[in-house]
Amino acid sequence: HLLWEQRVVSSNLTAPTIRHLESLTESTMTARIYRPAKTAMQSGTSKTDRWLLEFPSDTPVTIDPLMGWSGSSDTRQQVKLWFDTREEAVSYASRQGIAAQVEEPQTAKRRMMSYSDNFKFNRIGSWTH
Repeated sequence: HLLWEQRVVSSNLTAPTIRHLESLTESTMTARIYRPAKTAMQSGTSKTDRWLLEFPSDTPVTIDPLMGWSGSSDTRQQVKLWFDTREEAVSYASRQGIAAQVEEPQTAKRRMMSYSDNFKFNRIGSWTH
């Protein structure tokens, strides 16, 4: 970030343009810190205790007219940083000067039921097969 600012300042851009570029980078550098939910392929809660810092995409996705592939000029959306704790992620963002929005995880509501409960005689739901 410092090298980029030094390059912009040492170039022959005017002062209002530099201020506009600095305000643009500050407003778009908001990261999102959250703990991702488990995927549909996971039955347990393994690998859901880490925190993720990522940048949301600011530019719209463009579709290549020839191949139909989707792409974007925003390379920040490719950066994903994993942390063991929430405090580590927040301290990293503050050290790097990145404005971050922390999203607290929601607790999963699971109904504990064994396989044998499907075959009880006093079952609430009716048999469908």
